[in-house]
Amino acid sequence: QVQLVESGGGLVQAGGSLRLSCVASGTFGWSNMGWFRQAPGKEREFVAGISLSGVFTDYADSVKGRFTISRDNGKKTVYLQMNSLEPEDTAVYYCAALAGGVLTRTPVGSWGQGTQVTVSS
Repeated sequence: QVQLVESGGGLVQAGGSLRLSCVASGTFGWSNMGWFRQAPGKEREFVAGISLSGVFTDYADSVKGRFTISRDNGKKTVYLQMNSLEPEDTAVYYCAALAGGVLTRTPVGSWGQGTQVTVSS
């Protein structure tokens, strides 16, 4: 059984930084990975993606230049460094595998429990 466990969320003031982690365990077919977020009353949305090799990355326009996705395949861990946080970034953040061999924005498989990020103004 595949498990994804996100951590690193918290309460931060606008302009601050957080680093999220996502650890995969179980029989996990290591693949392209992504971060998504869901704000209250809104649909879950794509935030960032990274290829299996770590060479290719993709970002939503709203976070481009502020967030950085990375991975450590040896540790089966994906990271999301979030800088210059804004109140609009407040959401529960999730990681997921991404469909396809090329980098897409389509999640597949199971979700973790997510980690709450709250940015105060």
